[in-house]
Amino acid sequence: MAKQKFATAELSDEQLAQELKSREAEYSQSKFDHAAKGIANPMELREMRRNIARIHSEVRRREISAMSAEELAMRTKIRARRRQK
Repeated sequence: MAKQKFATAELSDEQLAQELKSREAEYSQSKFDHAAKGIANPMELREMRRNIARIHSEVRRREISAMSAEELAMRTKIRARRRQK
């Protein structure tokens, strides 16, 4: 049975921030529980990390889409300088 991926696109910015906060707290607690006594399925930790990364990616995608043209141009210049180093 395949698990459903966490859908981030239909959430508002406030809901996304709240979801990120709760998922990070849940991950921290699960990680502690796993270190202390072990959990039944340690692969759940990986899925939690991936869901947190999906939320971070969606937040960043929204930030970039809200940037003005000059902010995007500056971002491109910064990325080009990083590549030269």
